[in-house]
Formats: sequence, structure tokens, C-alpha cells
Amino acid sequence: MAAFHPLVASRVRLATPLLPAAAPAAAAAGVSFHRRRFSAIVAAATAPAATGFDFNSYMGERAVAVNSALDAAVPAGEPPAALHDAMRYALLAGGKRVRPALCLAACVMVHTMSLVHDDLPCMDDDDLRRGKATCHVVYGEPIAVLAGDALLALAFEHMASVDSYPPDVDPAKHTARVVRAIGELARCIGSEGLVAGQVVDLEMTGSTETVPLDRLEYIHLHKTAALLEASVVIGAIIGGGSEEQIERLRKYARSIGLLFQVVDDILDVTKSSEELGKTAGKDLASDKTTYPKLLGLEKSREFAEKLLSDAKEQLADFDEEKAAPLLYLANYIAYRQN
Repeated sequence: MAAFHPLVASRVRLATPLLPAAAPAAAAAGVSFHRRRFSAIVAAATAPAATGFDFNSYMGERAVAVNSALDAAVPAGEPPAALHDAMRYALLAGGKRVRPALCLAACVMVHTMSLVHDDLPCMDDDDLRRGKATCHVVYGEPIAVLAGDALLALAFEHMASVDSYPPDVDPAKHTARVVRAIGELARCIGSEGLVAGQVVDLEMTGSTETVPLDRLEYIHLHKTAALLEASVVIGAIIGGGSEEQIERLRKYARSIGLLFQVVDDILDVTKSSEELGKTAGKDLASDKTTYPKLLGLEKSREFAEKLLSDAKEQLADFDEEKAAPLLYLANYIAYRQN
């Protein structure tokens, strides 16, 4: 299978509002999967391999670049000031920046929108996010709702802007790719993606019936994995990947997206609020169905290891050097501590 590099991070223009960062397409062929105890520290998961790839530097550089792009995307102090302040408060609150490091800063705008709305009293009713008071606590519910709406609109505005793409991707010559990428993001947000997962999650919260495993998987494939899927697949589309490559990367993204949620569920019952930067034990208190609740802690850890193995398998036929970020990212998600 021919290798390709979906978006070349070294050539992005940091001054543009929308930052296409690297979404490399692969991992070394024949990477073996070694079972580990889930308590392995992150350093072990991200130690430099034979390729010499430095994952921590890679993510750090992209976090700086993405944050610069996001800072430029939302005007500070311009009217309506309350709206823009709320958007910046939520958008620049920090976080892991996994999605934009994979592909587009537009994805973090959408992700931030989903978090702002998810924290609302009518949804998950959470007062703490990334170690800070949630948007609605600071600015009130009406402004928080509108800030989320505005972030969603802003994401698509930049996706459709010619100036949002790196020099080696000419939207005028690749209009079909751009249109397909915009459609992919829309699909992953709407009734086939994030929104669908949130609806089913709300329906199941507090239910007296036992939520089956396939229903729980549906929730998180749509609510959590959908935007990771968009981040990876959009990068592959814009970079000119083949249909086979795009679909392998889609499967990879779904695996790490579900893995992210399984790990999140595990951390929720094994870490403190101070360690997590958000309210610990919230799922248990609200009687939400989680993987530890359904499978038990040890089986949840085993399931996470299986998802990590599945993700790596999808990367096996790609170029090793260009795929290194995706391989290391999968390890990072599996072994993170917050």
C-alpha cells in the first residue's frame, strides 16, 4: 500500500485561523502488540522508539501552534463582548488537543462546543472542566449555549475558507476534497454522530434497565469517537488518501475513540478531581452506565488493551516514519493518567 502524508505540519501557516496540523497516515508494518498492565506509566508508552520519533515534542509543538491559531480565530473584547469572552474562555482553556493535533483546529472548535453544551444543567450538569469552572457557571446558561453555537458556526466558516489550508493543498484545485471534508465533519457531528450519541446517553442515564454493552458502545462511538474519526479522516481526505487508506484510518480512529472513553471511565473511578482536572466520580453519582460499571474494572482494562491492539493493526501497512504520530497517539490515549 502506498504511503501518503495527509497534512504536512511543517508547512502550515500559523497565522491562519484554521490550523491543519499533521494527520500522518500510518505505523510500522508488523508492529507487535505486547500486553501490559494498564497501570503502566505514560513515559513507558511514549518512550522514543527506533524511529527516533519524539511524541512529547510533536504534541507540544502542535499544541502551541493550535492554540495560536485558536487565539487568532476569536476576537478578544469585540462586541458582543460577553459572547466572544465566553467562546475564548471555553476554547482556550487548554486540554489534550488530541483532535487538532490529528488534523484541524476546526475540530477543537466543534469539540469545545460539545463540551460547553455537555456541561449544561440540562445535559450532564457539570461545574468543573479542565480544572476550571465550566462556561455556564461563569457566563450563565444562555451565553454558554450561544457560545457553543457560535463555535460550531466558526468551525465551518474556517473549513470553507481558502486561507485555512496549507500551501501544498490548493482548495481551488481540490474542491471535491474540501467539500467531502466539510461533509465528513458535518456527518460526525449530527444525527449520525455526536448528537446521536448524546441523545442515547441522556436516555440511558438513570435508567433502571441494564444498558447492554452494544448500546454503551453505540453511545461512545458516536459521542466520543466521532470527532476523533473526523479529525483523522478529514486529514486523509485533504491529503489525497485512497479509499482503502481512508477506511483503514477510519477504523483506527474509531478504535482509539472508543479507547479514549474506556480509559476515561476507568480514570473516573480511580483518580481524584485534582488529578483529573474535572469532577471525579461524577458518572457513578449520576448513575450513568460506564464500562467499569458494566464489565468491572479489570475487564474494562482488558477491553482497553484489545482496542489498542485493534488500532495498531489498522496502521500496519502504512509507512513507519509518517505514521509514527498515530502509533504513539494510540499509546498515549491508552496509558494517560488524566
